[in-house]
Amino acid sequence: MAHRTPPGPPLEATTRGFFGVFRYSRRAIELVWVTNGRLTVFLALLTLVAGVLPAAMAYVGALIIDAVLAATQLAKDTGVVSLTRVFTLVAVEALIVATITGAQRGISLCQALLRAQLGQRVNVMILEKAVTLELAQFEDSEFYDKLTRARREASSRPLSLVNRTFGLGQNLISLISYGALLVQFSPWAVLILVVAGLPSFVAETRFSGEAFTLFRWRSPETRMQIYLETVIAREDNVKEVKLFGLGPLLLQRYREIFKRLYKADRALAIRRDGWGFVLGLIGTAALYGAYAWIAFATVVSRITLGQMTMYLMLFRQGQSAVSAILSAIGGMYEDNLYLSTLYEYLETPVTKSDAGIKKGPQADDGIRFEKVSFTYPGASQPALKEVDLHIHPGESLALVGENGSGKTTLIKLLTRLYLPDEGRILLDGMDLKDWDEETLRQRIGVIFQDFSRYQFLVGENIGVGDVHEFEDELRWKEAADKGMADDFIEDLPSGYQTQLGKWFKDGQELSGGQWQKIALSRAFMRTDADILVLDEPTAAMDAAAEARIFEHFRKLTQNRIAILISHRFSTVRMASQIIVIENGRVIERGSHEELMELNGHYANLFSLQAAGYK
Repeated sequence: MAHRTPPGPPLEATTRGFFGVFRYSRRAIELVWVTNGRLTVFLALLTLVAGVLPAAMAYVGALIIDAVLAATQLAKDTGVVSLTRVFTLVAVEALIVATITGAQRGISLCQALLRAQLGQRVNVMILEKAVTLELAQFEDSEFYDKLTRARREASSRPLSLVNRTFGLGQNLISLISYGALLVQFSPWAVLILVVAGLPSFVAETRFSGEAFTLFRWRSPETRMQIYLETVIAREDNVKEVKLFGLGPLLLQRYREIFKRLYKADRALAIRRDGWGFVLGLIGTAALYGAYAWIAFATVVSRITLGQMTMYLMLFRQGQSAVSAILSAIGGMYEDNLYLSTLYEYLETPVTKSDAGIKKGPQADDGIRFEKVSFTYPGASQPALKEVDLHIHPGESLALVGENGSGKTTLIKLLTRLYLPDEGRILLDGMDLKDWDEETLRQRIGVIFQDFSRYQFLVGENIGVGDVHEFEDELRWKEAADKGMADDFIEDLPSGYQTQLGKWFKDGQELSGGQWQKIALSRAFMRTDADILVLDEPTAAMDAAAEARIFEHFRKLTQNRIAILISHRFSTVRMASQIIVIENGRVIERGSHEELMELNGHYANLFSLQAAGYK
């Protein structure tokens, strides 16, 4: 796999985009407010308290020192020991410390509660958006990277941003209160305090932008890492991994990807920390110069010892506050960068499904394909080209062709998972794109070759065929009877309540043929479906089971449109109409007898398969 170093953003671009990226801060705060407004207000009040009190503590500390010195001098001069003022001030400082501790605990509690609520809310927003997306978007690798980034990083960033915002407010309040006391010593001291932290801040912000650029750049390789982890550690892959000895090969590939990613991370970390250290020394030098200035002022009796202690404490705490403020701004910048991936994903345009037609003008017209062409995004060759097709109600259609010829694509277009690039598809005389989506989907029962095997109960695996009746046990049994799955389900430990899959305790695994019967039963969950589509529904079954299923299927679909994709001609020949697809084009059509008489592609394939059974 080719590797290249991601380019760092130009300084001008970084500076220009620095303030622009903060547009997500307001949205993040609004999101937290909507999640729990009461907790947000409480967090803000506690932040205010925690911001004001440290300066008050420093001021009281200075008063304590001066009170101790005054009491000491009084005892030396008069022999009278008076500690009332000292003890009072100590009690006041203890109360301030207790209040600060309580405020910090309260802030941590609010953050913990908000983190749980907000994490859930953002994840739900991500999943709600996923439900509205089109199949093409999931099959687009770049868009999938966008989704992955949103799920992996952005879900935790809104609260992080809000916490940093409140932390920024707290430290600003503290800094202002420190400045109000320091300005009594010298306005220059305040300026030194603020300016000393700027060099390291500039470096940190610069490298935050580079870190985000690196994060986006390496999404495909990160996705490959996650995929390799899945292949190595998932139960549905372990058989082939062991039998083929794939473990060492996959681990080696995993290590190589890590080395490439680590190399880029290491280079960034070295530059980030190196520049941070060098520029931080400038700030440190300025601050210790201010310390020397304060010490000198104390020696020449410009300020008292208590005031010196206070100013030194204010400088130390002020340094921490400035550092925290600048770090918070840099962190907010980084959070906003990552939030951009979340809102970029959430704002992905989707096809709005306005309430469409629920009934076509020609109920007896069935399905029509008129000059339908379709090319997958990014593909150079069309998957379907100028397909014409008419299926009347009550007719059955079989699709025949090599893998990749366009058979499944035709079904995806019929179910409106994709829309044609050219031409149109009509149902009951109405273009599919004008139909109400839910009404259309309720009329079509589909089993794809790669159907999902859900780690649900047996009955729920059938119930997914109609979400409106998902938990209806009577409907489960009726559908299972039609799909010929009831015979083995009754033999399972808990019948329809049996847990399937190995992810959960006591989960049962089914054979390929049993899973296909489950999938077939799903199609029959939709009692309103007058169009049934089966894509290789019996590939895992033996010939005898297949024959029984299709004989049963023919009886159940006498008054429905039935569309079948199969490589077994013993099944295909039962269809009233057969079309042969090659490279996306219909090259032959007719009944079995008509196509055999034609002695073309279909007849050749049939003869080859028949010969294999001799």
